[in-house]
Amino acid sequence: MSSFNHRICVAPMMDWTDRHDRFFLRLITRHALLYTEMVTTGAVIHGDRQHLLGFDPAEHPVAVQLGGSEPGELAEAARIAEGFGYDEINLNVGCPSDRVQSGRFGACLMREPMLVAECVASMRKAVSVPVTVKCRIGVDEQDPAEALPALARAVRDAGCETLIVHARKAWLEGLSPRENRDIPPLEYDRAYRLKRDMPDMRIVINGGIVSLDQAAAHLDHVDGAMLGRAAYQTPYVLADADRRFYGADAPPRAPHEVLEAYLTYVEAELAKGTHLHAMSRHILGLFHGMPGARAFRRHISENAPRPGATAQVIRDAMALVPREAAAALV
Repeated sequence: MSSFNHRICVAPMMDWTDRHDRFFLRLITRHALLYTEMVTTGAVIHGDRQHLLGFDPAEHPVAVQLGGSEPGELAEAARIAEGFGYDEINLNVGCPSDRVQSGRFGACLMREPMLVAECVASMRKAVSVPVTVKCRIGVDEQDPAEALPALARAVRDAGCETLIVHARKAWLEGLSPRENRDIPPLEYDRAYRLKRDMPDMRIVINGGIVSLDQAAAHLDHVDGAMLGRAAYQTPYVLADADRRFYGADAPPRAPHEVLEAYLTYVEAELAKGTHLHAMSRHILGLFHGMPGARAFRRHISENAPRPGATAQVIRDAMALVPREAAAALV
């Protein structure tokens, strides 16, 4: 099994985990594994690759998530992504959106484990970096007790060493993608049981994890924990990940220090023509639960989208949060 460390990961999230967000998160945690938004094979092969796949070297370790179901196209897309320097190629077998269903990829692939295995095998032949899979425990009327192990065995035999399990079903009929994030009940025991039955496979658990304490509890049963919305909406939740899970000696950056480092990146991106709002929207939850957090969010939300907005918007917002009170929470 490869040594790549998945102990703490941040989930791939459409419209959220773009390159600006990943750079920002990397200022909070040096070691947690970050994922891109899902990109389709067609977009990678035929689209603006630099726009879709370009990233800052500071984001390492970073994985790209691909969406597709045609083995040859996935192999080509994986080869292209590896050329950009990604540390891992991940196949989406969990997204429940209508667009994904119409394209025969995402969660509907839970019904076709042998096709998923063929896709994994094709990508494994094309690249030297690890190929992983992110899945649900089942879809619609599938029995997770059968569907999840069947998928896991198929992809393991095709050369996948790491399976990320979003521990709830996806209901492709009757629930919206948003509802699919909350309504199907979480069944963590399914992932725990899978790890017991397949100890040679790395199992990472995802779904409903909102704190490092919860992540630590899961690590008693599986190899890794993936945070999703909590890592985006309250990003400072990741601040102590490096010390707790990766043996780092240095204390985490205080929230103001995170933003001061991010401002250097923001200034450089503004000079390239990037709009402030594209970068500032990712930092709104940094001071969650701290004095001044609401004023910070309001100032950025009202001012960053304005034409010509500069980094001064962020500096003015930072001044609304008492530095000592925020630093005391480190």
